[in-house]
Amino acid sequence: MGKPPEIANSTALEREQYIRDNFYCRGNCDICGMCKVYHGKSPETVYADYIAGKRSFQEITEEYR
Repeated sequence: MGKPPEIANSTALEREQYIRDNFYCRGNCDICGMCKVYHGKSPETVYADYIAGKRSFQEITEEYR
């Protein structure tokens, strides 16, 4: 997983694709744990403000740590 695209240098589509490519369901909840981290929300929902260019990826990630 590379660095998330900076809001200033990317489109909403590129940011959305980054989220989809890196935070997809791996089909093994015991190993992954992503659903627990995001409290059952989809990554697209969690990172909606990042995708829309309203908040940074890091800011949202820190809320879920």
